[in-house]
Parts: sequence; C-alpha cells; structure tokens
Amino acid sequence: MNRIEVLDQNTIDKIAAGEVVERPASVAKELIENAIDSGANAITVEIKNGGIDFIRITDNGCGIPADQVRSAFLRHATSKLRNINDLNSISSLGFRGEALSSISAVSQVELITRDADSVTGVRYIIEGGVEKSFEEIGAPYGTTFIMRNLFFNTPARAKFLKSSVSEQNAVTSYVEQLALSNPDISFKYIAGGSTKIYTSGNGSLKEAVYQIYGKDAVRQLIPVSETCENVNISGFLGRGEAARGNRNFEIYFVNGRYVRDKIISKAIEDGYQGNLMQHRYPFTILNFEMAKDKVDVNVHPAKLEIRFSRQQEIYAEISEAVRRQLLENQSIPEVTLFSSKKKTDDKSLNKNAYGNILRNNEEQTEIPDGMHAEKIPEAAYKKEGSFIQNQPKEPVKTEPASRSIPEPFEYKRRDSFKKTPELVAEKQITFFENDKITPEKIRRHRTIGQVFETYFLVEMDDKFYIVDQHAAHEKILYEKLIKNLNEHKNLSQMLMPSAVLSLSITEAVLLKENIETFERFGFEIEEFGGREFRITAVPADLYSVDTRELFMEILDGLDEPAAKEPTLLAEKIASKSCKAAVKANMRLSAQEAEKLMDELFALDDPYHCPHGRPVMVSFSHYELDRKFKRIV
Repeated sequence: MNRIEVLDQNTIDKIAAGEVVERPASVAKELIENAIDSGANAITVEIKNGGIDFIRITDNGCGIPADQVRSAFLRHATSKLRNINDLNSISSLGFRGEALSSISAVSQVELITRDADSVTGVRYIIEGGVEKSFEEIGAPYGTTFIMRNLFFNTPARAKFLKSSVSEQNAVTSYVEQLALSNPDISFKYIAGGSTKIYTSGNGSLKEAVYQIYGKDAVRQLIPVSETCENVNISGFLGRGEAARGNRNFEIYFVNGRYVRDKIISKAIEDGYQGNLMQHRYPFTILNFEMAKDKVDVNVHPAKLEIRFSRQQEIYAEISEAVRRQLLENQSIPEVTLFSSKKKTDDKSLNKNAYGNILRNNEEQTEIPDGMHAEKIPEAAYKKEGSFIQNQPKEPVKTEPASRSIPEPFEYKRRDSFKKTPELVAEKQITFFENDKITPEKIRRHRTIGQVFETYFLVEMDDKFYIVDQHAAHEKILYEKLIKNLNEHKNLSQMLMPSAVLSLSITEAVLLKENIETFERFGFEIEEFGGREFRITAVPADLYSVDTRELFMEILDGLDEPAAKEPTLLAEKIASKSCKAAVKANMRLSAQEAEKLMDELFALDDPYHCPHGRPVMVSFSHYELDRKFKRIV
C-alpha cells in the first residue's frame, strides 16, 4: 500500500498555478485586473513573443507598501477581502489572492513598486516561487510587473502553448475586453515593439470601440440604456449587418467584469431572433449592472464564470430589452444593384462562372446574400439574357393577355378517406446511399423540368430524382474552386469600386498570416493604412457575392490549424460558394437546367452540398407504381 504524503509547498504552488495560469493571456488578465483595482487611470501592457518570453504591465495606481511586497506573493494573500461576508459584496476584479503566487511559481518575476507615502520604491525578484532579490530603488509612483519565461520550470506545460501569434491574439483579446469595460482608463498595448492599441481614457465607450474595432463597427452600433427590475443594461448592440460567424464578438460585462455565461448569451441571441441569419451571431458590447448579492463571482479561479440567483428573471429582462431595442431601430439594408453597363475584364473573368446572375438585367432585384426570397419579380426573368454565361439566348414565351391559364385541380382531403396501413408504414423517399450515379447512367438522364422554381426533376434509368438547384450549384462552385486552386487556375474579377475593410487587431493579424492563400484563391488585397485593407479583386466564381460579408465570414472562421494548413483555409473559402449559387425561387431556362445537371453529374460526389445537405433525393419506378396501386 502506498503511503499518504503531504506535498511540499513548491509542488502545491505549481499545481495551484495550473488553475489560474493557463497561458500568457491568463497572466496578462490577472495583472491588468490588479492594475485596475489599484485605482490606475493609465495602464501600459507590453509583450514579446506572444507573452511567452516577456510581459510587462505598468500602472499609475496606488502601489504596494514595501513591508507588504513579500506578503503579496503568498497564497490567498489579498487586500480585497477580510472575511467570508465580503464575498457577498465584491466590487474588485481580483479577490482570491492566488494570481501573484501562481504566476511567480511558474515564471521569473520582477516587481517594481512605490506607494504614495514612500519616497523610494522596491525592486523584488522571485523565480519559481523562490525569492532572489529585495532592494530599495528609485521608482515612479505606481507598479511595474515584469514576467519572463513562462513555464521555464514546468516544461511539460510549456509544450501545450500555441504559436506566438495565437498567444498574442489571446492577450490582445483580453486587453480589448478590459479596455472596453473601462473606457475611463487609458490603455496602451505594445506587441513585438509595435503599438497595437491606444485608448484615451476619456470615458467614452463609443470612442473605445472606434479605437479597437474601427469606424465600420461604430457605424453599425445601436446605443442601449435599459433599467429593469433585476438588471440595468447599457452599451451597444450591433445591427444585423455587423453579425459574425462566431461568438467572439458577443462581448458583455457584469458589474465591470468580463465573463462568459450561457444564460446571458442565450438571452442576447434570443433577443436577436428574426434579425440574424442562421449560424450568425451578434456583435454586442453590453454592460450589465445588478445587485452584488445576486451574483456569485467565486465560481472559477479564472473568474470568467458567474452564477445568478434569479436566472429566469434576468434572462427574460435581457432578452426582451435586446428585442425591444432592435425593433425600435429597424433599418432597411442597402442593396447594391448590378448594371448592364458595367465593364469587365475578359481576361480576368472566369467564363464558366455561374455567379453573375441577372448581370444583363438593368431592372433586376438582387436578394441579399443568404436570404431566400419568396418570389423574384417576374420582370426579372423576362429580360433577354441567361442566368448562366455562354448559354444560347432564347426569347421567353408568354401567354397573350387575353388568355388565362387555368389553375391546376386542387385536391382537398376528406376526413372520410382512410389511410391504408401500408402507405403509412412505407418509406416514400430514399436518400442516396447505394444508389450511385455512373457515367452510363449520366448519358441516359433526362431533365424533365423545374418545380416550385427550386427543384429540378430528372429521370435516369428506373429512378426519378428531385434535385435542389441551390445545393447543386453550391457543390459545383465548391468543386470548381478547389480544383482551380490545386491546378493554380483561379481567375480574378476586378472590383469597381474596391471594397475597403476596417479590421480589429486580431483580424488584421489573421489576414496577414494567411494572405498568400487568399491571393492563390484569386483575391487581390493591399494594405490601406492602419488596420484598413482594400480588396481590389475577388475570385471570378464569387464575383456576385457581397465581398465584405464573405471576407468577414472567412476571417471569423480562421483558427490555428487553418493558419498552418492552407488547404483548410481553402476549404473554408470554397464553402462560401453558396453565396454565389443560384437561389431557391429562381426560374431557370431548359438550357440552364441541362447545363447545371451536366456539371453536377460529372462530379465525383454530386450527392451532398459543401455543408452536408443532400443535393437530391430519389424515387424508384417500383415505389411510384406502389403509390398508384399499379402494384399491390
């Protein structure tokens, strides 16, 4: 039997550090929060190599008295609490007394501090939890905390750190969040020797948003100020046009503390219901003020999680406030129309592109990307031209005005009709599983027509197929983009005018890191000063797509593997081909339908769109005979 031993203090400290210090961003967060709690109105953050090698936090706060410096690095030593009752009324960001102890246990720390009552300051060095130096020095009022070589004494944990770029992005994210939650504090953030963020600290949240996310984000903001029974809400909601592809821009604070909470996220997203497309998430910067005794912040060592005492009431108030503000600030999206007079560069235009739908129609109505219109104006279809380029033009036959086309007979169900048991149990529609399309079958296929201006009906041997035209076109564009990328054949279409994007720091870093892959795809991008970039050309197959929306969706989806593996980024871009695909409720001519089917059936996998939805379903000849009682 193994003996039970009490762990030594060094091991205890390193284990405890694992709960608080996960990566450089954890260190930066804890130290900046301490600086905020010290009463500072100016904080400078500097990192090198993503914060792995070096983090320096300088503030002009109250400082630490010399006789308390050593105590500050002991576990559970804090100036924020005196007894258990204080947990019910915490107003500071830090309170657990674990940050400095945990950080010093796994790194080399240097502290320089001077309080208002002292003439000189103190320089204190502690490495791996062991004191190395304590001396009196001349120092400015406030505190400078320097951390070097994170996990130098725990190499097993250092192996789990990501690249310096990824770690820097995580630090940047925390600095942004803390700057937004404290607009009355001036933040200066330096990474790799370059100033990335500078806020004035004049108390304006809107100006802080501008400094961090740029003017494009500010234009889409809706101010919020709501006083409810359990919570007061202030800040900004982003309009639908500012929505993103993930929850990273769903930013909110509870009593000044940045948190991630499922109840709040659900309340916000439910409040946006009907204002966002599926799989889109709102851009928000919201402050929630509530009674301190209704919030438990002592849930997790990192203090990112909280609990509410009245969850349902708080959820309902937030959701209703968001819904009400959006309803009061509804706006009609601006639509850009294509013009038949627009000149294109034949050399840069991919002549097989389907994307430029209705390009020759001066009076067309464009449906905003992702929207499925109930009906496109009939005049749009009766213009001369083709949905698919290089197809023969045919006049559209119309009925004389004096004639009326009779409505088809409408079958009305009678309650006296009884369902046959075998019809109820029988599986009517079968998806493609073992029903593979062969080259021999393709040669014998016959496109019968289009139904509901959304589906094609196709006959092939003893099968009857219903093909989703949007999903089919998505798959064709996706495969074409990937094929052209692999064969270095992607062509570009120039944009007139160019699209100018104002990016956040993290987005700008991701773009620069992956810009070569973007260019291989057919994008032409150039820096336009600061964090603004100009897109002068896009892949020809995606020319009809809203450039800004497409680009922001791709950036939102980027992660560390995509940065290392260009093929993953390529698949992300290609999966956006749905934006350029023909939509449902869009009438196509017989020639266009036949062309679409020919290209679809030529693919290795024509069965599923890039998002996994089925492209087609089938009925067998036998099943149809059963339905019409030809076979009993």
